[in-house]
Amino acid sequence: MTETETETETETETETETETARKPGRRKVNPAVYIPGLAFFALVVLFAVIMARPGRDASEVPSMLLGKPAPTITLPAIEGLEGPDGAPLPGLDLAALAGRPVLVNVWASWCVPCRQEHPFLMALAEREGVTIAGLNYKDKTENAIGFLSRLGNPYAQAGADRTGRAAIEWGVYGVPESFVVDSAGTVLYKHVGPLTPEAIETEILPRLRGAETGE
Repeated sequence: MTETETETETETETETETETARKPGRRKVNPAVYIPGLAFFALVVLFAVIMARPGRDASEVPSMLLGKPAPTITLPAIEGLEGPDGAPLPGLDLAALAGRPVLVNVWASWCVPCRQEHPFLMALAEREGVTIAGLNYKDKTENAIGFLSRLGNPYAQAGADRTGRAAIEWGVYGVPESFVVDSAGTVLYKHVGPLTPEAIETEILPRLRGAETGE
């Protein structure tokens, strides 16, 4: 082997060693970083199992409020909205309705399903002993008033939730939704989606009447 070949081989080995030294070693990953993701995945799977269980009514969505006091948050009146007697309709304040069961209905003028259920709300409001309070979700005042002027007003109270904060307190997934609250202020039932005659007869009215009689 010539002197030149020896020098070339030595330089090659030196370069190889240098490149090897520059390569970073594998970093050890802490298993704890996967815990939040796994926990979230487990919750998603659990929720999916609950939602898909045989015989489950699609309108029944788990609510943390069931069996607990209804949110005490109050909402201002929809400015310019009048009741049947021509007086300004009060905002949402369940404390003012204490002692009687209430159906709290979350609605908006821009909500198509809200229009679908509205005739049923109007008919329900005519039933003896039924009180309906409205939570108007992220709506424009003039649109909300126009909606009720055209379709009728079933509400004893109607509060304007302009920011959506009250809906968060109620655990609302979307509009429309309805909650049965008993005379003591406890949430008994939550209905997701537009009310139907069947839901009113089998779910809403029995609970309102039971809440009124204490049964």
